[in-house]
Amino acid sequence: MEKSRERRRSGLLVVEGAREAGLAVQGGYRLQALFVCREIWGGGSPLPSAAQRFELSLAAFEKLAYRAGSDGLLAVAVQKELRIESLQLPQNPFVVVLEAVEKPGNLGAILRTADAAKVDAVIVCDPQCDVFNPNVVRSSVGCLFTNQLARCTSGEALDFLRRRGVKILAAALCGAATWYYEADMRSPCAIVMGAEAGGLTDFWLHAADAQIKIPMRGAVDSLNVSVAAAVITFEAMRQRGFCSSGKEHHGVAQP
Repeated sequence: MEKSRERRRSGLLVVEGAREAGLAVQGGYRLQALFVCREIWGGGSPLPSAAQRFELSLAAFEKLAYRAGSDGLLAVAVQKELRIESLQLPQNPFVVVLEAVEKPGNLGAILRTADAAKVDAVIVCDPQCDVFNPNVVRSSVGCLFTNQLARCTSGEALDFLRRRGVKILAAALCGAATWYYEADMRSPCAIVMGAEAGGLTDFWLHAADAQIKIPMRGAVDSLNVSVAAAVITFEAMRQRGFCSSGKEHHGVAQP
């Protein structure tokens, strides 16, 4: 299931790693099969439940594993539909919308940020990469399964947000009049991030209630989309009293 076509045909996805598999189960994903290599698996935590379990030799497991330093556990999970109408938003939501994201690593990094900031939902519009790509699972460290996630067209996303009274802030590469930290993100709002190569299309730039930008003082004129999403997301959390609840974790960067 390394190919997007095969994942779509089968309705399955590969989840490598005990932490990631555990998060998949917590997120309501059903594990169809679990593959364990006892020569690598340390047994530090109970194995997640799965319909079938197989024990493999090191040689056999290495043929299945797709990342270096595997912990000896790999699962096959059943995909979810990720319908936008299934999203449950609170009264004052903060949503991240991604238009035509191209790189699985960037999508995974944004999902990791969304989990850390407790974003209410992530909507992936017109994706150019498969949401269930193993590299999304890996780069998100399993946060693919911890976020409320939907995939749809841009038109469906706009309609969904408009019907719920969510203000739309488009992150623009140029021409925006408002610095991101000057935008009021305390009320229901969504930030919309564009594709890595060209930013947002005119659809979102014209539909937005405001266009926002990040100051750039160096030679380059833009940030990686996952970095830009993190900068704006945590500004929104700061405005919303992110650190006043007393529930935050004091984490450090992990690979």
